[in-house]
Amino acid sequence: MPAPTADIRPAAEAPADPSPADPSPDCALCPRLVAFRDANRKAYPDFFNAPVPSFGPTDARLLIVGLAPGLRGANRTGRPFTGDYAGDLLYATLVGHGFARGCYDKRPDDGLELVDCRITNAVRCVPPENKPVGAEVSGCRPFLVRTMEQMPSLRTILVLGSVAHGATLAALGLRKSAYRFGHGAVHPLPDGRTLVGSYHCSRYNTNTGKLTTAMFDAVFATVRQVIDR
Repeated sequence: MPAPTADIRPAAEAPADPSPADPSPDCALCPRLVAFRDANRKAYPDFFNAPVPSFGPTDARLLIVGLAPGLRGANRTGRPFTGDYAGDLLYATLVGHGFARGCYDKRPDDGLELVDCRITNAVRCVPPENKPVGAEVSGCRPFLVRTMEQMPSLRTILVLGSVAHGATLAALGLRKSAYRFGHGAVHPLPDGRTLVGSYHCSRYNTNTGKLTTAMFDAVFATVRQVIDR
């Protein structure tokens, strides 16, 4: 009787993550954003021109949620808040409060590291005129949900602007009316985490005086107090 042959079938490949926290480079969920992305790939072939992934360690206690990539900022560089004025202010403030180390030089390869902090956007693709519509915010919501799910140590969420505020509450299954947006507002959440609000660090807000460097610094002082208590 012949000896049984060894089973030499290749091992089954591990299934792909069914719930990625970042969209694929050719995510097709939002037709208007897809069309704008395709147009930008033709107009700016050297740009990143894809959904921008989150930046920073997944074991961070702080998550910062912005609005969407800027055309010549994150859409160009592929890293949130990198390449435009909003990043100049944000990263300098993060370094000042110990949430980043290194030198921010508006490039994704500048060596800057986030410390106990992760950054994402409510909408991952650049929208026309920097203004996503409601359907696009809703379409990107699953990625925000999964970003938070994949952060086991998350304690504090800082939202930059009212759109990010609403998107974050929706991702958490909470009503906006119960947690009003306000600059410097601090909301304890039912799960024990804390939501902190800030005006977005855009050039428009700083040029008009709606947000000053001192105001932004004060928000991060609050975040540091909340996260370390």
